[in-house]
Amino acid sequence: MTQLLFINAAVLDTVAGTITPGMSVLVDGKLIKAMEKGAIDAPGATVIDLEGRTLMPGLIDCHAHLAVGGMATTALKYPSYIIAQASHWLREMINRGFTTVRDAGGADAGLRQAVEEGLFVGPRMFVSGRMISQTGGHADKRWRAAPTTSEPLVWEQERIADGVPECLKAVRDELRRGADQIKIMASGGVASQGDGIAHLQFSPEELTAMVEETARQGTYVFAHVYTDKGIRRAAEAGIRTVEHGNFLGEETARIMAERGTYLVPTLITYRMDGHYGKSVGFSEASLAKNAEVLEMGTRSLEIAAAAGVKIAYGTDLCFSPKKHQPEEFLVRAEVQKPADIIRSATVIGAEVVRMVDKLGVIKPGAFADLLVIDGNPLEDLKLFQNDGQHMAAIIKEGQFIKNTLAH
Repeated sequence: MTQLLFINAAVLDTVAGTITPGMSVLVDGKLIKAMEKGAIDAPGATVIDLEGRTLMPGLIDCHAHLAVGGMATTALKYPSYIIAQASHWLREMINRGFTTVRDAGGADAGLRQAVEEGLFVGPRMFVSGRMISQTGGHADKRWRAAPTTSEPLVWEQERIADGVPECLKAVRDELRRGADQIKIMASGGVASQGDGIAHLQFSPEELTAMVEETARQGTYVFAHVYTDKGIRRAAEAGIRTVEHGNFLGEETARIMAERGTYLVPTLITYRMDGHYGKSVGFSEASLAKNAEVLEMGTRSLEIAAAAGVKIAYGTDLCFSPKKHQPEEFLVRAEVQKPADIIRSATVIGAEVVRMVDKLGVIKPGAFADLLVIDGNPLEDLKLFQNDGQHMAAIIKEGQFIKNTLAH
C-alpha cells in the first residue's frame, strides 16, 4: 500500500482554529496513519517536503446540487446530458478543494457510485435522491395551469407526497433507491412560482412521520425552510438540519441549539441570483422573493452563532454559476471569523454527513482528504478563491487530484 510522508507542514487544526508549523503527516493508503511534531520514521514512504505550506483537511459543502443547474427544467434535457454536466461540475468542485459534498436533491445513488468507482473524478458524495414536496410546494414544478396528473419527467429531481401514508412511502422509496438522507421542502422558496416564502408546507404529522421513518432506517431528514415559524416547526419535528434559514429569530435559534438542529445557510446563492437572475430566466416574482431573502443578509448567522447553533457550509448554486462556490467564505467573513467559517466547512460539515473523526480533521484514522495551501487561510480566506489557484495540491483518500509540488 502506498505511503506518503508530508514533512515541514504547517498543519491547520480545524477544531482549535490554529496552525502548528514543523509537522509531519504520514498517509497510508486512504487514511492518515500518523501525525507528529518533527520527524516520523517511515522507511519506503514517498517523502514530500511542503516547505512550510499549510496542510488542512478537504472542504465539505453540505448543500450542493450536482444534477440541477440553470433555469431549464430537466424535462428539456436528456438524462445523458444531465450526467455529463454533473461529471463536469464534480471535477470542478474537487479542483476547488471540496473533497466532500452533500447533494441537496436531484443526484441519485448512481452518480455517487460513479465517483466511488472512479468513473468520474469528484468529491465524495452523500446523495438525497428526489426532493419531497407537497402538492403546490416548493418542489412542485408544474405551472398553475398544468393538469393534476402529467407524464413523469425522464429525470425527476422531485416527487410529490400528500398525507402521512404518501410521505412514508416517498421516504421509504427514496431510501430504497439508495439515498443517504432525505431532503424535504418545509416552506415556499424563491424559484417556485406558486408559493410565497412564508408558505408553511407539510403538516406537523407529515413532518414527524418522515423524521421517524428515517430514524428507523438509521438516517435523517433535512429541510428547505426560510421563516422563523417554519424553522421552529422543523426543529420541533426533529428535522436534523435546516437549510437556508434566513429569517431565523433568537428564540427559535435557542430551540435549535437545545435540540441539536444544524443550520446550513446558503448566502452566496442569493447574491449571485440577484446578479444573474434576469439572465438565467428568473420571473419578476422570483426576483422579488430573492431580494426579500437577500435583504436579511448575514443576520441569521449572527443569531445562530450567539445561540450556540452549529453552522455548516452550504452554497445551493442551482441557477447561477457554480464557480462561485468558494465565495460563501467571503460572504460569511462579513460577520464571522475565518476560523469559524473554516470549522463550518470541515468539522461541522463532517458532523452533518455523520463522518466525525473521519472527515474535516487531520488525525490518525481520518481519511486522507487534504489540501496544501500556499499561505495561511486563517488570515486570508481569498486563498480558497479562483478555482484552487492557491492550492498547490489536492488529495482525496490518499490520491492526488492536483499536484504542483516538486518532489
